[in-house]
Amino acid sequence: MFRILAINPGSTSTKVAIFEDDRMIKMQKIPHRANELKKFRRVVDQLDFREHFVRSFIEDSGYKARDFSAFVGRGGLVDPIPGGVYLVDDLMIETLRSAKNGEHASNLGALIAHNLASEAGAPAYIVDPVVVDEMEEIARISGHPDYQRKSIFHALNQKAVAREVARSFAKRYKEMNMVIAHMGGGISIAAHRKGRIVDVNNALDGDGPFTPERSGTLPLTQLIDLCFSGKYSFEEMKGQIAGNGGLVAYLGTNDATEVISRIKQRDAYAELVYRAMAYQISKWIGKMAAVLEGKVDVIVLTGGLAYDKEFLVPWIQERVSFIAPVVVLPGSNEEKTLALAALRVLKSEEKARNYTETLKRRYRDSYFDGAIR
Repeated sequence: MFRILAINPGSTSTKVAIFEDDRMIKMQKIPHRANELKKFRRVVDQLDFREHFVRSFIEDSGYKARDFSAFVGRGGLVDPIPGGVYLVDDLMIETLRSAKNGEHASNLGALIAHNLASEAGAPAYIVDPVVVDEMEEIARISGHPDYQRKSIFHALNQKAVAREVARSFAKRYKEMNMVIAHMGGGISIAAHRKGRIVDVNNALDGDGPFTPERSGTLPLTQLIDLCFSGKYSFEEMKGQIAGNGGLVAYLGTNDATEVISRIKQRDAYAELVYRAMAYQISKWIGKMAAVLEGKVDVIVLTGGLAYDKEFLVPWIQERVSFIAPVVVLPGSNEEKTLALAALRVLKSEEKARNYTETLKRRYRDSYFDGAIR
């Protein structure tokens, strides 16, 4: 029996779960108030604060660090890598501590896992971080050489859902073509070809459909004009892209249940905006179907918004079901996904990748000569 601790730091909470093989023994969501986090200048400064709660959870559950076979953290903003399970190593720790690719609470997952693993003499892993990059070269071309399309999306849930759907078809992930739409606060829509995500919108930085709080792709010249209008600061413009875009900008809320309530109260404008989000999601599903040359085995709708089977899901199904069958798998269980990935490695069903060696192979000597840094 393997005992695994899954650590999932988010913007306002840290989720921790104990698994024995594939069975969850205990899980806790530890909320962090805004005024608690405000005192930390950088995300990495929260490390001791959050690790204290994780250690308390372990102790309160009747365990010590040495009782665990492995520790697995949510992957943060490391350098772009193919999907898979990665051993936490010194280069990964350096990358996350320096936040060279950006500040995000998920950066702390590997750091906490590493600290506990070092004490326990056990391995620490991350799984399918948000910067998983398996895009084909043609998909990186943006339209101008100063810009390159990037792969930043809900890789952990996308990969987990893909494997689950493949099993339901009695096939392996590497045998299928899928278009998967993860629909939550951010929305990522990806083309999965035979086990690789060959194209996906950048779900963080203003690409794709608009979402409950992100603007998605905007008309460029209008955006440029607004940037130089003097009406908004740099921070305010960034906020229009992520945080204050989408449903928040149109309807003043990022809560889909509130929007659904307005629609039921015959709010025509709320219905129009919500339909427009479904419309844009459908367009991007069509784009990814084109990437796969129409050879799509299944379309999958997942994430929190996929629970809306009254409005959003049916509106999308109406537009895309001609492409392929549509499967709906609402929500995401990131802690279980993390633990099961670690379990596959512990049972020798999958081999953990070496982060440093992967980057050496991918970028050759340029990475370590400073060209990538």
